[in-house]
Amino acid sequence: MTKTEYISTIKAYKTHSDLVNLWSGILEKETPGWQPGIAFEYFVLRAFEIEGAYVDYPYDVDLFGENVEQIDGAVHIQNIGLTVIVECKNYSNKGVNVNVEPLAKLRNQLLRRPPSCIGCVFSTSGFTKPAATLAHFSLPQSIILWQREDIIYCLENECFVEGLEKKIKFSSTHGHPNLNLTKSNKYE
Repeated sequence: MTKTEYISTIKAYKTHSDLVNLWSGILEKETPGWQPGIAFEYFVLRAFEIEGAYVDYPYDVDLFGENVEQIDGAVHIQNIGLTVIVECKNYSNKGVNVNVEPLAKLRNQLLRRPPSCIGCVFSTSGFTKPAATLAHFSLPQSIILWQREDIIYCLENECFVEGLEKKIKFSSTHGHPNLNLTKSNKYE
């Protein structure tokens, strides 16, 4: 499929309930018509878009006539003036957690952006200890971590934007990039 076809396909999902079957397919690596990993990127972005966020679907960045970055997407929360660069990793059936490389790549991408821009890494599996450590010390380029439990919680409760706001508040006040949304009511 082309990017236009992917966007058309994902926009057919109108509610979080509509996204549930796609989420199951992502976890099982059964997403016919989608290239590997692409369905997860579009799923995350569409979940935010359904809640009123403006999103940029996956895109390339050129610098001086050369492609220098492939971005999984961006989420813009207009009421708080926030832009989030999104990185998605679906290792659900590989039995491995996300290591430092995607976080290091995202940190470098954030270095070329305004300070009000943060990063979020969405993982269907989890993060290694070195990756979590890197996220703790990536400031001032904040990187917020999203694990499977967070994604399920936000899908079930239709609260991706609110979940992001809670994670940012917690990161801002406690310096911790990995608030577990299923266990925390402190930032409601």
